[in-house]
Amino acid sequence: QVQLVESGGGLVQAGGSLRLSCAASGGGFSSNAMGWYRQATGKQRDMVAVIGSGGSTNYADSVKGRFTISRDNAKNTVFLQMNSLKPEDTAVYYCNAKLWVGLRLGDYWGQGTQVTVSS
Repeated sequence: QVQLVESGGGLVQAGGSLRLSCAASGGGFSSNAMGWYRQATGKQRDMVAVIGSGGSTNYADSVKGRFTISRDNAKNTVFLQMNSLKPEDTAVYYCNAKLWVGLRLGDYWGQGTQVTVSS
């Protein structure tokens, strides 16, 4: 069974940094695009950053220049380096991966990790 396991959330002061990791496990798949989304309390889930299998990236305007997404294809892992964090970055961050399992491209989500930025 394919799973996405996230780590790296926590509490940090404004201006600080955190690094999120997300590893896909379970075997029998190949990864396509991977990315990070976030959902603040009472708000919808929004894209933060995505990275294609070839390394192309796309960022939400609100995080450009502060966050960097990267991936290790050999380990089916995606990272999100978050610098210059602001209180408005506070949210639950979810990893997402488009994975080929056999001939089917599926959409998989992690369990979410809380990021809290204090002012």
